[in-house]
Amino acid sequence: MERHVEALLRKISYGAITIATFTLVMLMLQTPETCILENSPKSTKFPKSSCDSSHRQHLPLEKKNHRLWSSKSWKQQVTSYAHFFKHLQGKSLLFNHSKVLCVSAGAGHEVMAFNSIGVADVTGVELMDSLPLVSRADPHNLPFFDEAFDVAFTAHLAEALFPSRFVGEMERTVKIGGVCMVLMEECAGREIKQIVELFRTSSFTEAVR
Repeated sequence: MERHVEALLRKISYGAITIATFTLVMLMLQTPETCILENSPKSTKFPKSSCDSSHRQHLPLEKKNHRLWSSKSWKQQVTSYAHFFKHLQGKSLLFNHSKVLCVSAGAGHEVMAFNSIGVADVTGVELMDSLPLVSRADPHNLPFFDEAFDVAFTAHLAEALFPSRFVGEMERTVKIGGVCMVLMEECAGREIKQIVELFRTSSFTEAVR
């Protein structure tokens, strides 16, 4: 009796193995539903399917920058900065030969604006670089010698994690007799006073509107 049971169990085992093997082969041969067949009338080049091993083409930096710099929004911001900087030139706070540092320069609008009005020696820094206008550096720990610049400019003091340290680095890198410029949204006298108090080794000149 036991032999008959063993023989029956062997047959059942062999049958299960055969079915499992057949199922596995069929799964391997079958095309996944998530794949897009090359000859399918509904196939598309974008987005790529997970079955396609080819990589999407990346734009070269030059073409990427051309697309960005030619946008209406970019041009408007650069023009706005340039108008403000020309006003500073008229007040003899900025000159074409000035060596300028833009702190927290973002994508580089202000750097391009300085260049557009004739100020050529401009260095822009930000936590993330945006070459060729802006290089990567920590605004709270600038990698420059003391008194390396004639002018330090920022339009992003309000976003600084440590405003006093941020301002301290601006002061440290500007020459004695140089200028630290901060561009803020319109604010009241009390707010201006709070900003001025951050500058420990500088004297307040004026608030330009």
